[in-house]
Amino acid sequence: MKVIKCDYSNGFGDQCEEAVKEAAEAICAGKLVVYPTETVYGIGADIYNETAVKNLYLTKKRPFDMPLSVAVSDIKMLEKVAVLNENADKLAKAFFPGPLTIIVKKQPSVPDIVTSSSQKVGIRIPDNRFALELIKRTGPIITTSANLHSHPDAINVDAAIKDFDSAVDVYIDAGACNLGKPSTIVWLMDDQFEIIRQGAISEKQIMEVLEC
Repeated sequence: MKVIKCDYSNGFGDQCEEAVKEAAEAICAGKLVVYPTETVYGIGADIYNETAVKNLYLTKKRPFDMPLSVAVSDIKMLEKVAVLNENADKLAKAFFPGPLTIIVKKQPSVPDIVTSSSQKVGIRIPDNRFALELIKRTGPIITTSANLHSHPDAINVDAAIKDFDSAVDVYIDAGACNLGKPSTIVWLMDDQFEIIRQGAISEKQIMEVLEC
């Protein structure tokens, strides 16, 4: 278990470059990493490494029938994981990067273990410099809150360490998260939508973009 400091409040300096390099190497080696986002701390793994994803489920004590979401760094990477429809495209343009997770049709390359065998996948682009730099180096990673299942979300790294201890290989300590509340989750299928979880983005903001 390794805790690495990364203070990017005054720019992304050598300390953070070294931190993101170590975190990316751990992800690519099939290990688990706790990393900051603008919402809450996340626990991540390579989505294409099914052993790592299984380990993440077990570490979180999360039921295997509860799908995991995926974080990407840009729309080009997103389209390798998911299929955007018209409404999803509108929300992506309005809120990405930001505290929104959209549930849309997955690409066949996404392993079933990530989505609990569903043909849908939750996906987002975090508005956090460290998270984006990490994902650029690793490709798509799991984004789920860094806490044991049913425990409170971790808004600082100490809370995540308390829950996971040595079960996670690398922790990135970037201080408290800016928002301290999870992303809003919106399910989108054809011309229908449903807000699954109310988070940092309000229902009113969603409906304004979708012109409801």
